[in-house]
Amino acid sequence: MAKDVISVDGQDVVVREDTAKAFRGVNWALASVIAFVAITAALFIIFTVSAASDCEVKTPAEIEQR
Repeated sequence: MAKDVISVDGQDVVVREDTAKAFRGVNWALASVIAFVAITAALFIIFTVSAASDCEVKTPAEIEQR
């Protein structure tokens, strides 16, 4: 049975290979979700600020009249 080393709380721990792969997979999944949320929030803030930069809030009906 293959062994692998992972770092948990600053200490190296020897575990089975499948456990190490699962550990790394969970870490990558969390990092991906955090990055997605951060990018989405940044885009939301950028587009909200740019849409409201003229200091005039318009309804969709007012926008269509132009």
